[in-house]
Amino acid sequence: MQNWHLLSLTTFLPLVGALFILTIRSDDPKVVARNARAVALLTSLATFAVSLLVLSTFNPTLPGFQLRETGSWLPSLGEGIGIQYALGVDGISIWFVLLSTFLTPICILSTVGAVEKRVKEYMIAFLVLETMMVGMFVALDLVLFYVFFEGVLIPMFLIIGVWGGPRRVYAAFKFFLFTLAGSVLMLVALLAIYFQAHTTSIPLLMNYHFPAHMQTWLWLAFFASFAVKIPMWPVHTWLPDAHVEAPTAGSVILAGVLLKMGAYGFLRFSLPMLPEASIYFTPMVYVLSVIAVIYTSLVALAQTDMKKLIAYSSIAHMGFVTAGIFSLTELGVEGAIFQMLSHGVVSAALFLCVGVLYDRMHTREIARYGGLVTRMPKYALVFMIFALASVGLPGTSGFVGEFLILVGLFKVNAWVSALTATGMILGAAYMLYMYRRVVFGKLVHEDLMGILDMNARELAVFAPLVVVVLWMGLHPSTFLDPMHASVTNLINHVQLARAVPHVAPAVAH
Repeated sequence: MQNWHLLSLTTFLPLVGALFILTIRSDDPKVVARNARAVALLTSLATFAVSLLVLSTFNPTLPGFQLRETGSWLPSLGEGIGIQYALGVDGISIWFVLLSTFLTPICILSTVGAVEKRVKEYMIAFLVLETMMVGMFVALDLVLFYVFFEGVLIPMFLIIGVWGGPRRVYAAFKFFLFTLAGSVLMLVALLAIYFQAHTTSIPLLMNYHFPAHMQTWLWLAFFASFAVKIPMWPVHTWLPDAHVEAPTAGSVILAGVLLKMGAYGFLRFSLPMLPEASIYFTPMVYVLSVIAVIYTSLVALAQTDMKKLIAYSSIAHMGFVTAGIFSLTELGVEGAIFQMLSHGVVSAALFLCVGVLYDRMHTREIARYGGLVTRMPKYALVFMIFALASVGLPGTSGFVGEFLILVGLFKVNAWVSALTATGMILGAAYMLYMYRRVVFGKLVHEDLMGILDMNARELAVFAPLVVVVLWMGLHPSTFLDPMHASVTNLINHVQLARAVPHVAPAVAH
């Protein structure tokens, strides 16, 4: 099975579909759009099927990387093995690969009726974006990771800038410049790592002990890049603008997968490679996470635009994630990964719910709606499931991740756990406030009398998301068991560094 190159196939199959779409020709733009969408959907479904095959061959009892593929890439630039084309997955990365391949076909299906101009180019952008996302999660070489990590920016920049709202160009440039600025420091750190360790292999670097003073600066350089991607407070301001102006499918991928890149970077680089610096900077991360949870939840309460409200709620939920990761406990880290998967599905579904209304009424203002339950009962039910999952209702995916994070935090710092928990209360306030205003009450505008409930295609888009949210809430061990060995290995590695703290004197010096 390992000779099938499953990871390469999962990574580059979307590119094959994109190349095929380039060959589509017709005098009728509608025929081109229909064929391009069909090819993109079939390609993304095939990619998801291959990723399920990856999951089926994965051994959850092994903590290391599996299904590894290696090949010479830039041998002359490296000493020894050089810079390699190296792929592999462990219990942490495999779920993010699945999340990327699961959301892409849903996004493509959701574009029917929502995107009518330049459909061919839109589908190509999405398939290229899928290759970049999957490649980033399976890369086992620092240079290869950086190529995919930065490559994600290009199709996302185009998706926001070409198919977005009235202020799309401003939002696209803000998104691009914010994320690129942080990544420049990461490139400097990458070069420093290479000249120090003489390798760019991620598995080898995980077991390399960097000097204490060097760990400090490397950690800060990585933090600059990952904090913007998450985004953490105060470098979060690009996200609400990007979400508001992005098309619905762009918002789904942005919230569902791209926000996870920074947190994944912490798990893959900061903790295993720079454990002493991670321990030293943990209090700073706690402070920023708590501010993010409380401040952005309060800002969400004041929003009048549904997309902006959900965007700020995403920042609050990612504050939970960063706090969980730096609890440096198994429960906290597993809860953070589970919360990322849950948020990826729930926030994606909430943006799709907003998209359903926007396609009909072309406005996202909360005050413009009201009483929709009488005209759209199916929509009201689906919207309620995801609103409650976002709040963290027991029985949904949102509860499991937040509960594990709070328990993990409580073991190390009760105050941080208590302050983070306020996010659940504030989350219930802003999410249920929005739901009540939009769905319940009387029809506030006469033109809402003619609004139509969800059609079969829209129900097909939401059905898998509902199933996953309920399955994660009722049977979380399906997702927690495969990641357990890798998380335990990671935490043990960090705890070894805790026994010999070197960083504090280095920073003082």
